[in-house]
Amino acid sequence: MKSKYIILPLLCVSMAMAAQNHNNKHQHAEDSTDVFYRHLQLNELTVTGVTGDTKLKHVTAPVSIVSPQVLRATASTNVIDAISHQPGVSQLTTGGSISKPIIRGLGYNRVVVMSDGVRQEGQQWGDEHGVEVDGNSVNSVEILKGPASLMYGSDAMAGVVILHQQPTLAEGEMKANVTSEYQTNNGLFAYHLQMAGNQNGFVWDASFSDKMAHAYKNKYDGYVPGSQFRERAGRLMLGVNKGWGHSRLTWTAYHLTPSIIEGERDPKTGELEPLSNDLKTYGRSLPFQQVKHYKLVWDNSLNLSSGYLKAIIGYQQNRRQEFEESPDEYETFFKLHTLTYDLRYVTNEFDGWKLSTGIGGMYQKSGNEGEEYLIPDYRLFDFGLYATATKQLGDRWMLNGGVRYDHRHLKAFPGFSMLNGQEDNFSRNFGAFTGSVGAVCNINEHFNLRMNLARGFRAPNLSELGSNGKHEGSLRYEIGDKGLKPEYSLQADLGLDFTSRYVSAQLALFANRIDNYVFLHHVGDYTESVYAPTYPVYAYTQGDARLLGFEAGVDFHPIHSVHFSNAFSYVDAQQMHAAPGAKYLPFTPAPKWSSELKWELSHHSHPTIAHHHTTDAAHRSLLNNLYVAAGLDCFLKQSHIYGADDTETETPGYALLSLSAGTDLQLHGKKVAEFYFTADNLLNKAYQNHLSRLKYADENAVTGRRGVYNMGRNITFKVVIPITL
Repeated sequence: MKSKYIILPLLCVSMAMAAQNHNNKHQHAEDSTDVFYRHLQLNELTVTGVTGDTKLKHVTAPVSIVSPQVLRATASTNVIDAISHQPGVSQLTTGGSISKPIIRGLGYNRVVVMSDGVRQEGQQWGDEHGVEVDGNSVNSVEILKGPASLMYGSDAMAGVVILHQQPTLAEGEMKANVTSEYQTNNGLFAYHLQMAGNQNGFVWDASFSDKMAHAYKNKYDGYVPGSQFRERAGRLMLGVNKGWGHSRLTWTAYHLTPSIIEGERDPKTGELEPLSNDLKTYGRSLPFQQVKHYKLVWDNSLNLSSGYLKAIIGYQQNRRQEFEESPDEYETFFKLHTLTYDLRYVTNEFDGWKLSTGIGGMYQKSGNEGEEYLIPDYRLFDFGLYATATKQLGDRWMLNGGVRYDHRHLKAFPGFSMLNGQEDNFSRNFGAFTGSVGAVCNINEHFNLRMNLARGFRAPNLSELGSNGKHEGSLRYEIGDKGLKPEYSLQADLGLDFTSRYVSAQLALFANRIDNYVFLHHVGDYTESVYAPTYPVYAYTQGDARLLGFEAGVDFHPIHSVHFSNAFSYVDAQQMHAAPGAKYLPFTPAPKWSSELKWELSHHSHPTIAHHHTTDAAHRSLLNNLYVAAGLDCFLKQSHIYGADDTETETPGYALLSLSAGTDLQLHGKKVAEFYFTADNLLNKAYQNHLSRLKYADENAVTGRRGVYNMGRNITFKVVIPITL
């Protein structure tokens, strides 16, 4: 590591300690907004993604929580980009607007995303199919790592990302906020308007967001044609909160229009071929996608003397179009209808026991309405039954476990031309029992030991079974295999947490064995005609796999106002009994070390340096919760690749330096605004993330570099204005 990356944190720590020691007798109340005490309260946070509401210290499987303040202070282009800095979490990207979550090396239909209480369904089998959720509407995020099939069924083999919306306000409150953001690299401009209230138990929450960006740029490629996008979203929630429970109806609409990065280059100059005369246009350019996602959710909860009964019904419609030759005529049009249902009963705690049982599932209908086909029309129906139990033994031990049965029926319909010119239709049935058992031992006030063993299950999706066509967004031709078997996993987790006044640390080890793991591999090339571009052909296959890895984190708090966090993530994913070139599973995230040094300059309306505590409002600072931070993300070289048939290539290591600052602006002791500043990739490093799909675009004939590089230096300015009505 270069010396400047070491000297910078040490210098900042030394300056902060010298200033702090000027008056080390100053004390503030311990609260959750204080950077010094925030880590002490982590174990007391409530997790909702497991059985009922559970304190984090009682959860047996690893869970990450992204708070509202962290989300607001993080610069990103979408919500998955915002959470990708968490240990064990990565993102598969296609340009700046499309990101897919990867948890411990697994993604696609192995990760379930929950939003508004239902699983988000939007053709997530595709590389360039992101998560159709407005990031501004997300208040906080829970990330469950490891098989969560017990609560969420098939597809939750890698884990679950739970996107929580703003909680309903207390009785008699009405609030609004206005958020605006600008990013310098791609000219991203965004604003968000939101208003919510609670009057006599009648609750509402309405919001609207708009976001636009032109092409991003980097040091090697300049502006990248086709990376511009436009996003609009709206949300309306109406409901009642009463003593008997609640009933809420939520409607959301999400529109995204991203252009498609083809990565084609001029053979003489090596430069990317422009798609329009204006590289900084905010308008769409061919080819482009048009994604519209609509969702209606009815959420009900009934309080009973022995617990509560919860019922959630959701309907989603996903419309995905691709335009290649004309902006008025689509070549590809997928329309997906999804109906989800979830009914569960959770008991109150009695004699140390807490029980839950439920049934959930979904019905899907997907159709092709375009000229080109990638997957056949299909119908899907599944259901799952489960039961869980939690038992507290004394003051130290918490045990939990459960069982589940899932069944899925999938039918593909004729009318889909296969590569060999034949039409095909088929149906498949999948079923499996899954379960988990775990324990947490609170060894003492400083140490927690976590253990968990879980069995996961995933049925192949329609893309893996029946795809056969060129995929413009992922720059390849894909072929499915209707004979694929379902995946089964067995994962063991072992974790140790340490918390003290000045140091906190976490270590999470995992070992995962997956039978019939499904993946893509390169089998050749395909060209429609002499004048058409050549697409690499990828086919789905499967084999047994094992994944080993860990996440480790250490946070230092040497003085009240300084927070020095470090996290390291590693996963080794191998195909068992494979030839040397096919030993490693394709597209495994590179090892990552993230470090941040954060200095809080003011808190409780007072500076943290050399001042005397007073409650006199006249002496309070105009700025509150002021902080500055420096961050470093180091991605190590990824040489564990699936090299057979040139499926993927090695990715060199790189380091990205960032700076950030934030503050609350207050008048007469009342917060009137929040300001955030972030400078990402401060040194303008030219790099390619190992999980970037653009890494395999055309080669630059002049420089010999292959693919399109990620975004260069980007500076973000954000303001949040809260309004109390």
